[in-house]
Amino acid sequence: MNKELSIVMPCLNEAETLEICIQKAKKFFIENNINGEVIVADNGSTDGSQNIAIINGARIVNIPRKGYGSALKGGIENASGKFIVMGDADDSYDFSNLNLFLTKLREGNDLVIGNRFKGGIQKNAMPFLHKYLGNPVLSFLGRIFFNLDIGDFHCGLRGFSKDAFNKMQLTTSGMEFASEMIVKSHLLKFKIAEVPTILYKDGRSRKPHLKTWSDGWRHLRFLLLYSPKWLFLIPGLVLMLLGSIISIILILNPITIFSIVFDVQTLLYSMSMLLIGFQFILFYGLTKVFAVTQKLLPKSNRFDTFFKYISLEKGLLLGFILILFGMGLTIYSVQFWSHSHFGALNFTQTARIIIPAIFTIIIGIQIVLFSFFFSILGLKDDKL
Repeated sequence: MNKELSIVMPCLNEAETLEICIQKAKKFFIENNINGEVIVADNGSTDGSQNIAIINGARIVNIPRKGYGSALKGGIENASGKFIVMGDADDSYDFSNLNLFLTKLREGNDLVIGNRFKGGIQKNAMPFLHKYLGNPVLSFLGRIFFNLDIGDFHCGLRGFSKDAFNKMQLTTSGMEFASEMIVKSHLLKFKIAEVPTILYKDGRSRKPHLKTWSDGWRHLRFLLLYSPKWLFLIPGLVLMLLGSIISIILILNPITIFSIVFDVQTLLYSMSMLLIGFQFILFYGLTKVFAVTQKLLPKSNRFDTFFKYISLEKGLLLGFILILFGMGLTIYSVQFWSHSHFGALNFTQTARIIIPAIFTIIIGIQIVLFSFFFSILGLKDDKL
């Protein structure tokens, strides 16, 4: 018989606190007349956690693949509830007080996230760096990158419908699983709600599994990889804009600022800036297409528009135009050289022609190669 609510607890050597967590969850079921189940997703405990779970009436799901995300994913996939609430088995969350989560889920929200900063963080419940640096900074970046109004990206207590979870198609195995859930829900246009949640000091005597710097980096890396606009597109546009402006000015004349002369040597750097910026933008396009075709990101209307205006033929045409333009500048520089009977040249004069010629040819070739590779990545798409 299907349950209304499944409470899933990832577990790796939580013998000290697992019993009280299960008992609080069962108390919540009884007091609120809920048809529910407790699932302990065990990730290879060696302290007897499995027996504690069975004695206390929980269902054990053994997950051989290591990792916070792996344990949760395995437990959730085996859950029979219409709704799922996930939370750590270290007694840092109160499983006997989940009314706000269940109410929001019953109202039709696809994902309900706890907010520890609104609910309250008890003394010594969260390390100083996590409280004042890690969580606030990563949550801020998540809001900026994905235009989300979420105050606590990494709260471990959250609820969602089983249908919504199946649509998320989550893939990460570590602590970044929490970030992936929010990002995928946003990209799928799910209804997301936040509720205040109290974070208690956990009841363990051992060190927590969470590693401050490595797990923080995994969260940041995930946010960047799932937001190629901020990782590639915006930096690329800034570099191209600055490189183009500086290059155009230097091609016309040297610049003198505070008695410092910027000439063709600086032009070489500014054209390099333009080229690097262009490569960032190419990587943005490739990352976007690869992520959608591999179903790492959901398809959007922008994706179809992308293919509507960018095709293999248009890319080849633009690339060859730039190559021909660069070749034209090269021929012009050779003619300029011939005026001196192919002897010594004024370097600063010729460099203003040769440097743009070389970089234009390079960018043209990159566009041609990118167009072919872009088409290969998008072969599964009917728009090509």
